[in-house]
Amino acid sequence: MSLVSVAVVSAAGLVVSAVGLGAADPSASVASPRVVRPTQSIQNAVDAAKPGDTIVVLPGTYRENVLIDKANLTLRGFGERTVIKPPKEKATDACAKADSGICVLGRSGRTVDGVSIDSLAVSGFKKNGVWASWTDRLTVRHVISERNGVWGIGQERSTRGQFTGNTARANGDAGLFVANTVDEEGGATDTRGTEVQDNTLKNNRIGFTARRVRNLSIHDNTVTGNCSGVFIVGDEGKPQAGAMTIKSNQINENNKYCAKTERLPAIQGAGIVLTGAADTQVRSNTISNNVGATPMSGGVVLFKSFVGTKNTGHTISGNVAVGNKPADLADGDTGKNNTFVANVCTKSTPAGKC
Repeated sequence: MSLVSVAVVSAAGLVVSAVGLGAADPSASVASPRVVRPTQSIQNAVDAAKPGDTIVVLPGTYRENVLIDKANLTLRGFGERTVIKPPKEKATDACAKADSGICVLGRSGRTVDGVSIDSLAVSGFKKNGVWASWTDRLTVRHVISERNGVWGIGQERSTRGQFTGNTARANGDAGLFVANTVDEEGGATDTRGTEVQDNTLKNNRIGFTARRVRNLSIHDNTVTGNCSGVFIVGDEGKPQAGAMTIKSNQINENNKYCAKTERLPAIQGAGIVLTGAADTQVRSNTISNNVGATPMSGGVVLFKSFVGTKNTGHTISGNVAVGNKPADLADGDTGKNNTFVANVCTKSTPAGKC
């Protein structure tokens, strides 16, 4: 049986199982997935779909931007065999204007809720592979996002996102990006428990960036070959960024060199960097062989923000940080109540934190 048949039969099988258990009226039915073939348009299928529908995109290359602006849709491909690339002729919808592959876009007062993007590849867009704004409970799972100009997978103004099992590589900025907003100033957004887990973030400028957000978990990711592994950005806004957990990640050899920009100095050899944030738990990570000679180089680095806001209330505990240079643990800040305890490391700056 082909994979296509399996997908369709699986949907039909839900009805059979439910009827057999007496859980549903025999006259009830589950909608078959909308199937898109390589000669067809994913966007047309999205436009025709109703909330709750699943769109199955068969293996092939699709040259288009895909805009999702309705709730509870699932877009599912066949892993690396389903590839979305830039169209040959630029369209005029909001996703095309954003120069991104897949966009999930709500607006203030009307979030797009419950969208799932699963098992496909997005490659070569001028800006972002997958981009979301004003969403709630977005799930991005088993997506390969590579060689996009800015972010591999990103969201702003959004809550309760789930980013699981993705691969983001060779993107121009962060492989995975979570922010309050990208076009105005403001205090940190409470993401209400956004979760970033089991992702592979490789050979981007930065593996994962959290910018001006609070209340999220970053765990069990593999982050390597970037200029910086994990970058937590805060500033003077209220509420302050932070209140997050960074745990059980493998953050190794992020030694690519990135030249300075208008906003940041040069970056190389930075494992986990916290700037101007508060009340974050960094624990049980393996952080090794991140080596550089830039201001933020090192294993775990506390660095005041670029508007002078200090880190406060962080706990750095139970990490294995070895082979990082110039130091495994580097507290270059003068903020209060930052605690280093029970870490395995060789060198800290200042001394005494290992």
